Parts: sequence; structure tokens; C-alpha cells
Amino acid sequence: MNPHRWLHEHSLKLLAIRDTPEAIAGGVAIGIFLGFTPLFGLKTVLSILFAWLTGSNIIAAVIASAAHDVLLPLMPMIFRWEYDVGFLILSQPHHLPPPLIRMRWEGHSWRHWTTFFTVGKPLLVGSVVCAAPFALLSYVFTQRLVARHQRKKHPQAPQEPENPS
Repeated sequence: MNPHRWLHEHSLKLLAIRDTPEAIAGGVAIGIFLGFTPLFGLKTVLSILFAWLTGSNIIAAVIASAAHDVLLPLMPMIFRWEYDVGFLILSQPHHLPPPLIRMRWEGHSWRHWTTFFTVGKPLLVGSVVCAAPFALLSYVFTQRLVARHQRKKHPQAPQEPENPS
């Protein structure tokens, strides 16, 4: 699979959507934002829900959420970065988390609810903080790109003066 070709094909799908540039850009921003969260299995459903609630384009949100999966090989590094940011924000006094070498990695420890609060909470907080700038940039970029594409595809026809006679 060629990621460049895949992204190009999906960007063409975004440009083919018939909606306002703001609605399409809103959908893309929602999809990108939720793509950074560690909520596997819920990203698409949440993208649809939030796009519907905000009046953004649902198709654009789903496409952007799926497009974020191109980064799947890099997600362990991204999740570690998000965890570090979330841990830094939530720790008092603020400090970075311990290195991965010192953490206990037994299989049964991942099944406890306490793991959600020790690992999941910083990861979720960090994903929100890290995803916000990317969502904002994707909104601005997509809105401008779609507006430019729509102006080229459908130029304004010169308006004829009305004759009062």
C-alpha cells in the first residue's frame, strides 16, 4: 500500500463533497482530533456523533478519522509522547514519567481498573492536549483548500443588471 497515493485519493474524496468549506473543515478537524485519542473502536462512532452535533460534515469526519490510521505504525511513539505530556500535566510537582524499563509489564496488571487511572488517564489528557493544535491546523488548511477548490470549480457567474423597464 502506498500511503501517498491513499492520502491523495482520500483528499480527492474530500474535495468532491458538496457542502460548505467550513462544514467540511469541521469534519476533518473532528476526525483528526479523535484520531489522536487511544479510543480504538470508538473513533469512527465518536467522529460521526460529534460531526452531527456540531453541524459539520459527517463524511469528512469519517474520512479524516480513517486517514489518521495511515500513522498506525507510528502510534506507539505518538501514544508515548501523549502519555508523557499527560503525565507531566497531571503530576504534582510536574515531572516526566519514569522510563519504560522501570515499569512493571506483567500481563495480569493490564486487566485491573487501576491501570486505567495510572496509564489511561494521562494518555487521554495528553491526547487531548496534543491533538488540539493538529485539529486546529487541519481545520484552517482544509477550509482554505476546499474554498479554493470550490471557487475554481464553480466560478461566480457575472450577474446581469436588472432592467427596471
